[in-house]
Amino acid sequence: MKRQPWRVAVVGGGIAGLAAAVRLRDSAPAGTEITVYEQSGALGGKLRTGELAGHPVEFGAESFLMRDPTGAESAAVALARRLGLAEKIVHPTVGQAALVIDGGLRPIPGGTLVGVPGDLDRVAAVARPAADSDTDGGRPLVGPDADVSVGALVRSRFGDEVVERLVDPMLGGVYAGRADDLSLVTTMPALARTARVEHTLVGAVRAAQAAAPRAPGAPVFGTLAGGLSTLVEAAVTASGATVRRDAAVRELTPTGTGWRLTVGPTRDPELVDVDAVVLAVPARPAARLLAGPAPAVAAGVGALDYASVALVTMALPQPRLPELSGFLVPSTEGLLIKAATFFTTKWGHLRRPDGLALVRASVGRYGEEAHLQRPDADLAATVHRELSAVLGTPLPAPVDGHVQRWGGALPQYAPGHADRLAAARTALRAAHPTLVLAGAGYDGVGIPVCVRSGETAAEEIITALGGSAR
Repeated sequence: MKRQPWRVAVVGGGIAGLAAAVRLRDSAPAGTEITVYEQSGALGGKLRTGELAGHPVEFGAESFLMRDPTGAESAAVALARRLGLAEKIVHPTVGQAALVIDGGLRPIPGGTLVGVPGDLDRVAAVARPAADSDTDGGRPLVGPDADVSVGALVRSRFGDEVVERLVDPMLGGVYAGRADDLSLVTTMPALARTARVEHTLVGAVRAAQAAAPRAPGAPVFGTLAGGLSTLVEAAVTASGATVRRDAAVRELTPTGTGWRLTVGPTRDPELVDVDAVVLAVPARPAARLLAGPAPAVAAGVGALDYASVALVTMALPQPRLPELSGFLVPSTEGLLIKAATFFTTKWGHLRRPDGLALVRASVGRYGEEAHLQRPDADLAATVHRELSAVLGTPLPAPVDGHVQRWGGALPQYAPGHADRLAAARTALRAAHPTLVLAGAGYDGVGIPVCVRSGETAAEEIITALGGSAR
């Protein structure tokens, strides 16, 4: 058993790092000293609630899944419950979204799995599946240890239109990437599992849907009234951690009993000794910190690339918006916008008696970062013009607006990512069990995944230091 109290550093103040800090407080021995180091001045990572026209609005992540793949409540819901926020969870009042097809809006067809259809007839109004391509060849679609891109699998079975008009915009809305580049195993694990058994893609989609229990009418998504920053604030309080903002950790050095952190500017660094480290930062900064103690692990982690995006939010006076939660845009439509959300239509708790509407558009696809070099005013004007064109009516001039840029925000999981990450973690665990990777896009995107990753990292640290004293 390590001497008491333990000293644990959490490098990265996003929701994964904060979830790790809360779990450490709940499960580690009493008196454990937890310090969160955040390079920027703001905690929460991509969770950031701002204000527009006097109204709270999300400038980052908008919502979280209510259930995990087993049907149990998601890690985000469990954390909200732990923090006393369960009664603040609200759900969309409008769930129907649309696709932009040939310049106009068409409802997203039901019965798909991230755009991959389980019934080809239901998607015919949006995309024409290739005839007779999804045949039973007498063997599973994907080998037992193989990974392929989502695009390659779907194109081979359903043709190009299904990928370009359905799957690509759905995955693009989540990852800002392209189906032809994204790993099936990492981005669609449920489909990957059934594709190792089923002989047709329709059969694999239906099997994956059947394996995901969901009560009829149960909400899929939730958010917090008052904004997702309340989750961040509550986690900080519950963790009891010392929070160091504007504190860049520049180096990690193993000592005989733990780790030495080099914090702050090069000319006047601060050296801090701790027993263990949760490294909850994106791949590139993580790789830099791992380069000294674990160079092979650093190379594996650093291979993960990210896409940058910009979120343009506008407050519009009494526009005529369709009764939709928003829309997705295939890249073939030639628009700068890749997705839009009608906040005050989708979320009943955001509706205002004055009729002011909050609309947000997401801009930026992987490989097209040059578009994000435009000034804020140019981006906002282009978004306003494209929204008007898609809706078929000139929108009124916004009374307020905000452009939030997220550089390196969304991980691009190439085929084989899961195996590379597992190998890196295994090597790191063998060499340095008190240094654990968490969140930051390694395990997937979304608040529940990040929360679960942080909590798992905390449990690994507790085990490595000798187990809980509670």
